[in-house]
Amino acid sequence: MTGTASAADPDLLSVVVENVDLRLQLAEAQELLVEMAVDAGELNVEITVLRAQLAHVEKQCDAWQAQAERLVRAAA
Repeated sequence: MTGTASAADPDLLSVVVENVDLRLQLAEAQELLVEMAVDAGELNVEITVLRAQLAHVEKQCDAWQAQAERLVRAAA
């Protein structure tokens, strides 16, 4: 019975080592995922701000264009 237990020990050790390695990989992946989620949140905020700025600039452009058209009609 001791011979069987000794033969199983290298297999068990191999599984334990692989398990530890996989846990480390999982921890690294989780850390990267959290960082990516934070970055995504920051980018979402930035996109929202940029969309609001774009809408404002588009309104200004439309107003300037309308004013230019009025001036052209008045000059004609």
